[in-house]
Amino acid sequence: MSVEYRRAGLDDLDRLVCTRVEVLRAANELEAGADMRAVEAESRRYYREALASGRHTAYLALDRGEVVGTGGISYYRVMPTWHNPSGEKAYIMNMYTRPDHRRTGVATGMLERLVADARARGVTAIGLEATRMGRPLYLKYGFVPAGSEMELPEAPDPKAAPGDSGEE
Repeated sequence: MSVEYRRAGLDDLDRLVCTRVEVLRAANELEAGADMRAVEAESRRYYREALASGRHTAYLALDRGEVVGTGGISYYRVMPTWHNPSGEKAYIMNMYTRPDHRRTGVATGMLERLVADARARGVTAIGLEATRMGRPLYLKYGFVPAGSEMELPEAPDPKAAPGDSGEE
């Protein structure tokens, strides 16, 4: 096995969208028949815009021309803080290795390239969301849990009273 890593471009759009759907099916344990048309369309739009603007970098891991792994890193800016005066941040996502290539170093190689991309841009604040399977890789690499973050779930119906389902 000889894995080649290649930075993806707009000419890889179909491969990127296909692997994005594959990642989401695996991470969310979706059935093969789950309708992913909206995700496919929005992923295509995202990649077109974000790759062209430089807000996203994607890599493909190829074994004899076949995609066996993928990873991406998105860039964004928040207000400057004491720990991050530039406000520049990066978020690693879409890390995936096909089952027949797992435990061979593909994910580590991908992670190294994504972190190097961020460092080359001067970005030091790098985050990610780890699946149960990926968590050991990220911990070994040096990522630490960031337990203070919170998330607001999808907004409820603003007309419904707190604790009211809105149904009668």
